[in-house]
Amino acid sequence: MKLLGRLVLILLCLVALLLVGIRLRYGGGDANFEDRTSDPELPVRALQVVANLEFPPGNVAVSRDGRLFFTFHPEASPPVKVVEWVDGKPVPYPDADYQGEFQSVLSLRIDRQNRLWVLDNANHGTGEPRLIAFDLRTNEEVFRHDFPREIAGPGSHLNDFQIEPAGRRIYIADASILAKNPAIIVLDLERGTSRRVLEGHPSVVPELYIPVVQGREMVIFGLFAVRPGVDSIALDRRAEWLYFAPVTNNHLYRVHRRYLDDESLSAEGLAGHVEQFAIKTMSDGITTDLRGNVYLSDLEHSAILRLAPDGELHTVLKDPRIRWPDGLGFGPGGWLYVTCSALHEVIGKSADHIRSQSPYQIFRFQPGAEGIPGH
Repeated sequence: MKLLGRLVLILLCLVALLLVGIRLRYGGGDANFEDRTSDPELPVRALQVVANLEFPPGNVAVSRDGRLFFTFHPEASPPVKVVEWVDGKPVPYPDADYQGEFQSVLSLRIDRQNRLWVLDNANHGTGEPRLIAFDLRTNEEVFRHDFPREIAGPGSHLNDFQIEPAGRRIYIADASILAKNPAIIVLDLERGTSRRVLEGHPSVVPELYIPVVQGREMVIFGLFAVRPGVDSIALDRRAEWLYFAPVTNNHLYRVHRRYLDDESLSAEGLAGHVEQFAIKTMSDGITTDLRGNVYLSDLEHSAILRLAPDGELHTVLKDPRIRWPDGLGFGPGGWLYVTCSALHEVIGKSADHIRSQSPYQIFRFQPGAEGIPGH
């Protein structure tokens, strides 16, 4: 019995040390990120409900001809990963059988070649992270790239991405929530090669703030602060600048695309071309319009903001129905779509609780400027 008691004591000590280690690595931070919203430009009636859903949506992409695609957020463990909204219902895309091919999908985009790209982070890199493309004319898979371990290993989190207009390169934000080694990945589609750049640079590493969303501090079991690395990522209308930032950073950064594509640049050389562009909100989703504005979600204040070319922030919409605005994407006709993942009602919650908070919404509104559908 004495031996058993000692073993139990040793086990408890090991568990305590493990919890302390998790708290030291992933916890801490300040829950007082500055509120940079103001009175909204648009009334709440400008916000139109596109879809009411049983599970929270992740990201959204709308084609030039108005086809609406989105993911169900993987944090909710949805039975279907990727869907098309058809006649008021979510239909598995490309079909029900293919859903087994997906592991953990969050982001999707449509390029100017009318291909739907789906990014699979493979459960934080524990599986096989990959990028898959479907031809929207045939709904057939036309491209697949499996990322090697040195590019997206265990603990990585391929979160969101952007495609340059010619469809030859893709820029991916590795938020690296668990490995805490965030970076931007540059994928060359013609050669089938990928590189990690800006790894560990201040522009991709989160500042130590704790998101507070509709009253909930996003600290799981008092140990793990939800604080991803580089997450927000968008190309401008000419695809010259890549804008990016972690969720909890005060600033939005940018770098000219020609430097990202220049493989001869050293890590220090590339870092020297990164610009601290402007003060931002606590952002998740991000996109750009044809006038040079950058749109940012504000997950703490249920708002969508516009960052003008001169760096000034304007609040476009603010409404408590916008629960954790996650994905932003333009469709035709000047409509800007936003998914509400409501992750404060999902992360660390039971399946019954998640269902009890439904329906989850996709909204759309017209911000007054057009963007490129699918982006």
